[in-house]
Amino acid sequence: MSKVAVITDSTSYIPEHIRNEKNIVMIPLNVVFDNETYKEEAEIKADDFYDMVSKEETLPKTSQPAIGELVELLEELSKNYDEAVMITLSSGISGTYQSAVAVGEMVEGIKLHVFDSEISCSPQAFYVLKAAELASEGSNGYDIMNHLLQMKNNGIPAYFMVDDLNHLHRGGRLNTAQLFVGNLLQIKPILHFEDKKIVPFEKVRTKKKALKRIFDIMDEDVKPNDKIKISVIHAKREDEAVEIAEELRQKFVNADVWVSYFGPVIGTHLGEGSLGITWIKE
Repeated sequence: MSKVAVITDSTSYIPEHIRNEKNIVMIPLNVVFDNETYKEEAEIKADDFYDMVSKEETLPKTSQPAIGELVELLEELSKNYDEAVMITLSSGISGTYQSAVAVGEMVEGIKLHVFDSEISCSPQAFYVLKAAELASEGSNGYDIMNHLLQMKNNGIPAYFMVDDLNHLHRGGRLNTAQLFVGNLLQIKPILHFEDKKIVPFEKVRTKKKALKRIFDIMDEDVKPNDKIKISVIHAKREDEAVEIAEELRQKFVNADVWVSYFGPVIGTHLGEGSLGITWIKE
């Protein structure tokens, strides 16, 4: 039986205790403030990141793991594993997937399968957790990849509400006129992943209406008795996320609902105050 390691990058934001429990290996992406580089999750946590961003005029940059780090990781895993499945954030917003594919051809003694989640955060974590479950049951790398592909074909909806238009302005996604009008009208953009990139879905006035719109989308897709996993994701708004999660537990009685967060890399795209909801049917 082939032994399969499961690797994720840091943007799946799976807590360390769960990674340890389920034997998941994490490799961090990087956040760069001026010339100072921090490894996400390892050297900088989400709350510290948002505090630093609030004091800077320009947004930080992000970067994928260095090729050398990926090589070193894979060589270390080759001592105990025959195969590895690595689930990356979307190749449309990071070069991590492409780097991993290249490294898989460089390291001997272990077969690396690389899965482009085409998304990030909790939806990416859904794939990672399923891969870890299958690996623990003895599935080989090819079977795990086929299962992940089936999950992707079935779809994992995810919608993100941006609270702070100033953040999008600083990141160059809104010009000054759009910022002024957006703030005046209390616009809260809803974003989603499409063709591997984070793109606008709808512009809604007020946070309350934006969240209701996401709830309405869920209602169209999910029946109250469906067995599903739901994740509520927040950028330094844990209390709000916990409230939303509780509301969803009452609404969907067979749902496994948990709270996650937008860490530094994805927080660079969305900004403090953002909220997201994603779900997958079991």
